[in-house]
Amino acid sequence: MDIEQNKNEDAMKLLLSQLDQRLKKVYLGGGKERIAKQHEQGKLTARERIELLLDKNAPSFEMGAFAGYDMYPEHGGCPGGGVVVVVGYIHGKQCIVVANDATVKAGAWFPITGKKNLRAQEMAMENRLPIIYLVDSAGVYLPLQDEIFPDKEHFGRIFRNNAVMSSMGILQIAAVMGSCVAGGAYLPIMSDEAMIVDKTGSIFLAGSYLVKAAIGENIDNETLGGATTHCEISGVTDYKCLNDEDCLNRIRNIMSKIGTYTPAGFNRTQAQLPAKNQEEMLGIIPDSRDKQYNMYEIIERLVDESKHDEYKENYGKSIICTYARIDGWAVGIVANQRVVVKAKKSGGGTEMQFGGVIYSDSADKAARFIMNCNQKKIPLVFLQDATGFMVGSRSEHGGIIKDGAKLVNAMANSVVPKFTIVIGNSYGAANYAMCGKAYDPRLIVGWPTANIAVMGGAQAAKVLVQIEVAGLKAKGETITPETEKALYFKIKERYDKQTSPYYAASHLWMDAIIHPLETRKVISMGIEMADHAPITKEYKVGVIQT
Repeated sequence: MDIEQNKNEDAMKLLLSQLDQRLKKVYLGGGKERIAKQHEQGKLTARERIELLLDKNAPSFEMGAFAGYDMYPEHGGCPGGGVVVVVGYIHGKQCIVVANDATVKAGAWFPITGKKNLRAQEMAMENRLPIIYLVDSAGVYLPLQDEIFPDKEHFGRIFRNNAVMSSMGILQIAAVMGSCVAGGAYLPIMSDEAMIVDKTGSIFLAGSYLVKAAIGENIDNETLGGATTHCEISGVTDYKCLNDEDCLNRIRNIMSKIGTYTPAGFNRTQAQLPAKNQEEMLGIIPDSRDKQYNMYEIIERLVDESKHDEYKENYGKSIICTYARIDGWAVGIVANQRVVVKAKKSGGGTEMQFGGVIYSDSADKAARFIMNCNQKKIPLVFLQDATGFMVGSRSEHGGIIKDGAKLVNAMANSVVPKFTIVIGNSYGAANYAMCGKAYDPRLIVGWPTANIAVMGGAQAAKVLVQIEVAGLKAKGETITPETEKALYFKIKERYDKQTSPYYAASHLWMDAIIHPLETRKVISMGIEMADHAPITKEYKVGVIQT
């Protein structure tokens, strides 16, 4: 390993250490004291419940661990969005588990909580995966009720999705392991099977205090809506459980008896490890985003046996399009190339193409490749590291907008599942063309080196400073170089914070920030999820200008 690779690896390991420390803090939820209080009540925490529920030694993937990260400081924060979402296995059957974290504001729903729950349901619907709700929530967080209650993508959408999933034949199991109040009380009852833990679980539209205030009735919560009430009197729940462990075992027993699914039929062979050392990926990404690297070096440490069959190898070199296998699954990879390359001119000769920029020929090639993958029923994997499309008179006259639109059209209408890995820059229209969050990837994750924004912090700050300085000068104010420099750094600092992968993950623009060595697992689990849902739509791209 040379000096540059050592520097790169040190920089990556520093970022990974930071990721690990932040995850450990997120895993504590509301903190050690609230965890202890949960145990005193005879309840396990959300993460302890999930650990007992899922198969031991089986792979799993947590979605949205950083949801709400650094958000709501005036309300004491909302670690993990107050809910834990994990894709895992029960008796070998893949499923999604959604568990309220009662250590965070008693499991109350913040706006980001609603967004994360809806994302989990979206994953279940897209992939026809069984979904299990471990309910322990005080309901809507009242100080922010206007941001979580009434709109289309707010709290009520959860129950609409319950009904839609039921009509689709997607299994839903709800376990009431703590509070389940107000509108949230509909969730377990709209699931296929519902169970409740004796003495700790409760379901009611209004608790005892509100009942007293509303109608003057004196009643305790257990009599109002405890396990005995709902299993023996109301019939609201199907099973009465002794404790958390009994409840989780009952879910495992139900899952052990469900039938198999009809696969979509994505091609898979015996998985093979990459021939090249995966650990070397840590030293490939430069310690500065301004430096170049060869995306082939990443691909060959991700794919089985480090083998791939490249499409149009010598054309449109700023995007790599290649067929490969990841953990045995056949995939079509669309990746931004980050080295400066020589490309043939349309009229003959060659020209230099900047790394990380999408050119017309590359967009045209990628669009055709995506169409081919759809025809062959091959899932698509996008490896994003691009600053945008090429600009300037030559590109505009050559129809860069037309070719970019062709790529977006082909990608947006894709019917095979798409998976996006944000390795580095994801700026502007490149974010869209390379299957950003707005284009429905089944999973979108980022490495700690990821940046998502309209443009880089330095470029954005220069543009914004120019605009602000021009405005001040128009008012007759004099701007010194020192003032202009201070203004630049102030804007850049704010912008850089917003391009951070943690900012993206906190807003759920990405499903997770992952260690590079987890990439193969995430893609493989994602394709396995997608294989539960047969493709029913015909691939059509609509009107494309040629």
